[in-house]
Amino acid sequence: MGSVLASSAPSPPPPASGMAGVPGLTVPPGFSLPLISPTVSPTEAATGQQQEAENTLPNPGAFDECHRKCKEVFPMQMEGVRLVVNKAISNHFQVSHNVLLSTLGDSSYSFGATYVGSKQMGPAEFFPVMVGDMDNNGSLNAQIIHQISKRIRSKVAFQTKQNKFVNWQGDAEVRGEDFTATITLGNPDVLAGSGAVVAHYLQSITPALALGGELVYHRRPGEEGSVMSLVGRYTGSNSITTLTLGSAGAHASYYHKANERLQLGVEFEASSRMQDTSMSFGYQLDVPEANLQFKGSLDSNWIVGATLEKKLLPLPLSLVLCTFLNHNKNKFQCGFGITIG
Repeated sequence: MGSVLASSAPSPPPPASGMAGVPGLTVPPGFSLPLISPTVSPTEAATGQQQEAENTLPNPGAFDECHRKCKEVFPMQMEGVRLVVNKAISNHFQVSHNVLLSTLGDSSYSFGATYVGSKQMGPAEFFPVMVGDMDNNGSLNAQIIHQISKRIRSKVAFQTKQNKFVNWQGDAEVRGEDFTATITLGNPDVLAGSGAVVAHYLQSITPALALGGELVYHRRPGEEGSVMSLVGRYTGSNSITTLTLGSAGAHASYYHKANERLQLGVEFEASSRMQDTSMSFGYQLDVPEANLQFKGSLDSNWIVGATLEKKLLPLPLSLVLCTFLNHNKNKFQCGFGITIG
């Protein structure tokens, strides 16, 4: 008699990886099945896409808008009586009439027109946009903004005074996924060898931090120079802190949204050319129940200003009252405005 172990049938090989646990599947000796990759669940795929979206840095916006949020809190100075009438001719065309009666300067009238194209690039962005206004002296201010492609935007602006060109400029802006680059040409004159070139670049370092710089080069007969400055902006959950440093001086601003009604802003400016520094504080208070908006400001030169805007809904009518008081020079300015449309 032979051994019991020798007479028994050999045990089958273990199942191949990835096929274990499948009933009724036998694998011949010496044969291996290919590995089968595990299936990714929809939840894991969505989580991976969400993590990839979170790692993508946002576009920082334009360089000129770094201090814009803080400046919008401060009241705009107005003197005399101003009447503005806006009239929509169609979905793409609108005209306006602006009458100013002033006690300090000359009274004026200006006619404005705005055209908005049908090329939609965003929820509220339509191109091209053409804006212009002309006053009773024949002076014209106009600009054309067009979105050439998804990432490239161009703008041309010019100004005339009594039928003579005063200045004109053209710029091109490129917006990437996490950066914005802009180049501007101002009053270029090849024959005279004069003009100005301004280059802006703003890069997102983190979702909250953006860094960039500005280079200004100007040339005219007998004069040539350049100015460079650096900017940094930090955006929090309800605040924006911006600092600009350069050879021309420093500019710092802080914007804070206290709640849905109250917004605060602080600005500090130091000019090396003028040898002057100033600091100002402003706030904006919104009362949506009464359709009221109040703005106030106080700076280091003891200039106090305030504006009160009241919308008379459902009528397309707005009333604005503005006051500014300079304590050092003992000057007081008051303005009243009516906007229809």
